[in-house]
Amino acid sequence: MQQDTYYKPQKNISICIIGAGGIINDAHLPAYQIAGYHVAGIYDINQEKATALAEKFNIGNVYSSLDEMIAGSNGPTIYDIALPATAIMDVLKQLPNKSVVLIQKPMGNNLEEAREILELTRSKQMIAAVNFQLRYAPFIEAARGIIAAGSLGELCDMEVYVNVNTPWNLWTFMHGMPRIEILYHSIHYVDLIRSFLGNPTGVYARTVKHPCMNELASVRTSIIMDYGEMVRANILTNHCHQFGHHNQHSYIKFEGTKGAIKINMGVLIDYPRGVPDMFEYIIMEEGKQPEWKELDVRGGWFPHAFIGSMAQVMMAVDGTIAKPDNSVEDCIYTMACVEAAYQSNDSGGIKLQEIIH
Repeated sequence: MQQDTYYKPQKNISICIIGAGGIINDAHLPAYQIAGYHVAGIYDINQEKATALAEKFNIGNVYSSLDEMIAGSNGPTIYDIALPATAIMDVLKQLPNKSVVLIQKPMGNNLEEAREILELTRSKQMIAAVNFQLRYAPFIEAARGIIAAGSLGELCDMEVYVNVNTPWNLWTFMHGMPRIEILYHSIHYVDLIRSFLGNPTGVYARTVKHPCMNELASVRTSIIMDYGEMVRANILTNHCHQFGHHNQHSYIKFEGTKGAIKINMGVLIDYPRGVPDMFEYIIMEEGKQPEWKELDVRGGWFPHAFIGSMAQVMMAVDGTIAKPDNSVEDCIYTMACVEAAYQSNDSGGIKLQEIIH
């Protein structure tokens, strides 16, 4: 499946980037370059980093302050806020009423902060979305098309399985933080499952540390999202498989009553180098032997999924949709699922000593 065209805004919409970290260099700016989106300016408290990115990606303006960026914005502007969760509220408070914002995930450090972000964007009448971009990865869009066409029959099983060796040393700011794996990684899969199955009735979870990574709160997680008796939705992650690539895995699997899809996400293997993605599917046909086939999908999670996330905001600015699919109004439920996972982790399972007499 080849995709060479992306949403083109009907209006002359500019993007102003707040933050000049690695995710901007690795994903946001390459994605906007591919799609042909206009980045008008960038601001970071570290002006050297902002200047370096401006030179690399041919950005016209490097602002010395947020006030200067706001004053320099002409016409429809999307503020792309790529900052740590603790800094989001301060920036939102400084932006003018009715601003348009795309907020880097997570939507705050917890559900309480997510609610504050939601209420502030409502009170300031903002068009506000959260960059849960996995739901827009090309391989996810391909899967969504197959499922929407009914080719898999009734969708009854979703599984995300990640068994890799993640170089957490790249994100030293996470050392000592109380919430890590679910809030910063598995949150993508929680959001993805929600985008297909809606909100679960409940969440069961356990997230744990690793003996070799004591500085991190948790690096391995098991999550069950409860959709009743007929649907299974599981997330299993282990970021500490230090034993070579042979048995590293990173996949999303969909199963229906008539077929299945398995997507190998190569970006997480040997991160950040990655390996190629693979999209396989099978559709049962009466009288024929089951046969798995491979679908050629151009583009991956990084950087291509970031195009779709920004495109949603642009469509809302254009008026072609009422609000972004990834709006704060929707993503508050992803944050609620994350909060439920942490509360489930804290409360624990049924204690064996309480039921054995």
